[in-house]
Amino acid sequence: MADPLVLLHGFTQTGAAWDAVRERLAGREVHAPDLRGHGARAADRPIDTPTLVADVLDAAPRRFDLAGYSMGGRLALHVALAAPGRVRRLTLIATTAGIQDPGEARRRREADEALAQLLEREGLEAFADRWEALPLWDRQSAEQRARARAMRLAQDPAGLAASLRGFGAGTMPPVWDRLRTLSLPVTIVVGSEDARYRDVARRLHRAMPWARVVVVAGAGHGLPLEAPGALARALEAR
Repeated sequence: MADPLVLLHGFTQTGAAWDAVRERLAGREVHAPDLRGHGARAADRPIDTPTLVADVLDAAPRRFDLAGYSMGGRLALHVALAAPGRVRRLTLIATTAGIQDPGEARRRREADEALAQLLEREGLEAFADRWEALPLWDRQSAEQRARARAMRLAQDPAGLAASLRGFGAGTMPPVWDRLRTLSLPVTIVVGSEDARYRDVARRLHRAMPWARVVVVAGAGHGLPLEAPGALARALEAR
């Protein structure tokens, strides 16, 4: 029997972002929690790397498979590194191990701070308009865009702002130099049309040459919404 599976969602999402994937994992024990700053945990503070890691480990089964998308993938790496004896398999979906260059990290923190201030000043619709203009979402259908927007507009602006400040990519400690210490099966999943994260996936694979790489044909960055069937197959493969 397969181990329980914990799925960690991306920024502006909730555990419900995995619903279409869960439907394709019939019979599997799946946990898809809302992360701090999002959904049912929008008001929970603090939001920082150690606290988020502790949240996942406190709620997860004793041994489990772990997968994370984008922001959730960054968190999944930290969880696996913190508790290697509990994570059986790791799937990293359209994600990174952090920003190593100090100047690039500072610029990302500044950009995230500007987004946080936009959320606090102008609210969710103005933020969603700017977020949805990013080229990351160019491959999404109108239906997928509408679903993603509805999830964003249901969030709490203060929660998203706190998430950006406490666990943005420029704030999260990078872990590239620790990847070689992972001694568990790893799968790296990326969309064929997600040029930015295809490059990151190649770098992740160089750091973990034992990892399996899955490229989802025709998909962009938003894989849980764009390609739930392909993700379910990647999660079930052994």
